[in-house]
Amino acid sequence: MQKVALRFNEVAFSYGNLAVLEDVSFHIHVGEFIALVGPNGSGKTTVLKLILGLEQPNQGTIEIFEENPRKARDLIGYVPQHASYDPTFPISVQEVVRMGRLLPRSRHYNAADVKAAQEAMEQMEIADLSQRAYSALSGGQRRRVLVARALAANPQLLILDEPTANMDAESESRLFRSLGTLKRSTTILIVTHDMGFVSSLTDRVLCVGDRSHSGRARTVVQHRAEPVENPPPDFFGGEVLKVLHEITLPEDACCADEHHAEENHHG
Repeated sequence: MQKVALRFNEVAFSYGNLAVLEDVSFHIHVGEFIALVGPNGSGKTTVLKLILGLEQPNQGTIEIFEENPRKARDLIGYVPQHASYDPTFPISVQEVVRMGRLLPRSRHYNAADVKAAQEAMEQMEIADLSQRAYSALSGGQRRRVLVARALAANPQLLILDEPTANMDAESESRLFRSLGTLKRSTTILIVTHDMGFVSSLTDRVLCVGDRSHSGRARTVVQHRAEPVENPPPDFFGGEVLKVLHEITLPEDACCADEHHAEENHHG
């Protein structure tokens, strides 16, 4: 049976009297590549805050590798949509990536930190930029540097919030090619407002925005995704799946093949 990396179980959350999420139940297996989609204002950011332990559910439970999100923070690599920085501050790509190795108990890098940072830069195809000033990079290059910074910490769960925002087609293709090398060894969650298409690396599509049974708040459902004959070339290098929002799958649909394989094995 596949291990579960992330599980929401009947989660509800409100900001004061404003109900945002209700009856949210889903799980992600270790090594899966998941797309969490939804329009702006649907509740994606709230889901992220709950995963990162920045907010606590009013009802239900959340587990990350069988731990409370606050206890599991060291297992998560998070790449935000926007990362503010001072363009006049003289910091190199290598120094930014090494920041991913900084811990509260340590202010110095050791040989393992240097090696991890170098490997992360190679994974994201930015090793040749290591001595370049971070401020001199394009938007797409900076995004890959931030992914490398997250990878330097060897996270078990990598979360990328709107990773292709303001990114040109070539950088987008490079990013997802690099993420493809991480698939299965790292659990990956992509959060995006793009409702129509997802990368072909995607195992499953979760959608935030459907109304809950009470109609007061939003919930998360699973939609089917399928290859398209003539994909948009500017999306993910043309390697895309179309999201079929009209087809909603049951929560345990991702486990059906696994259960079937188990039955055949025991049979």
